[in-house]
Amino acid sequence: MRARSAAAASFPPREGLVHLTPERQALQQAAREFTLREVLPVANELDPVHGEIPMELREKMAEMGFFGILIPEEFGGLGLGVFEYCLVAEELARGWMSVASLMARGNGIGGGFSDEQRRRILPLAARGQMLGAFALSEPEAGSDAANLSCRADRTSDGWLITGAKMWCTFADGAHYIVLFARTSPPPDDDHRHHGISAFLVEKEPGTFPPGVTGSPIRKIGYFGWQTWNLFFDGLRLPASALLGEEGRGFRVAMSGLEVGRAHTAARAIGLARGALEDSVSYAQTRVQFGQPIASFQAIRFRLAEMATDIEAARALLYSVCTALDNGQASHAAAAMAKLFASEMAERVTSQGLQIHGGAGYTTDFAVERYWRDARLTTIFEGTSDIQKRVISDRILKGRR
Repeated sequence: MRARSAAAASFPPREGLVHLTPERQALQQAAREFTLREVLPVANELDPVHGEIPMELREKMAEMGFFGILIPEEFGGLGLGVFEYCLVAEELARGWMSVASLMARGNGIGGGFSDEQRRRILPLAARGQMLGAFALSEPEAGSDAANLSCRADRTSDGWLITGAKMWCTFADGAHYIVLFARTSPPPDDDHRHHGISAFLVEKEPGTFPPGVTGSPIRKIGYFGWQTWNLFFDGLRLPASALLGEEGRGFRVAMSGLEVGRAHTAARAIGLARGALEDSVSYAQTRVQFGQPIASFQAIRFRLAEMATDIEAARALLYSVCTALDNGQASHAAAAMAKLFASEMAERVTSQGLQIHGGAGYTTDFAVERYWRDARLTTIFEGTSDIQKRVISDRILKGRR
């Protein structure tokens, strides 16, 4: 039997926390119990063998309303805010970050939808019955997202797509892909984001449409689903597939940036908390030199620093979520939350693995999963260096 993370090792919500209303505490507790009961056992079983998130778990997430937290009530969602979205994301990531990310495939995709598309797609998304994927990055367009070369050429009845995409997670399982491609060359180097358009590629889950092939990327973590290289060679789309205005698709790509970064911060905090809780449990039961290693000052101080780092990251995230829900979005503040939380998570999960010693360097304990996935949070949704660029721009140039 694997000695994975113990479901009992969980810190309950604390009373009187700033911003945590009784309703939010109830949502947090429900998500926490769901994670310990439904997510953690599945993650402990499937992540070591690179298994995929089961459909049964997706259906249970849908029953909890997790896919529709940000979707308005008129479309069947919960109509809640970024704060609640991140509360749930932290809890799910404590079990398996991939599950916390899957939640965004209903909530976090849909910028640029027409009224007809919103009426048709959002009710299904809120029930987990129509989930999306995002195809923006390319081999030469990662942090430099405006450097796209994938093309969309006009035809008599629509569009012809040619090119390649990278890092498209869930491309196979999704019901649709939001694809970004160039419909015209940029006017100059200062406006390279002009001429990029967004398209809705609808498809059957488990397949790619004609004109699209894919190859899975060999990742070191973020298991539970596949991440793909996609190749477009003659994909034909109807004229109605264009999302928003032609040539203004970069706005669609950037429209959810602050929410995405807050979501990543929440996932990072969940990973760090998993490492801390598992380390506390391990330190209290692992005996060396005739006593639990939790008795040694080196271990106790390490746990204290881990807990403090997590609380600091959470306080910053809650501040950003409150600002977003109040319509006071700040690129720099969201970048700060993402930067601090992701770097914190890598540091804290590494400390947790160290507390586990040699056992931590095996797949018998979940701390190695948290460690691998925490490393990714410093890369996706904008690398740590990109966040520093955003923050320094705000400091030096007065940009928001």
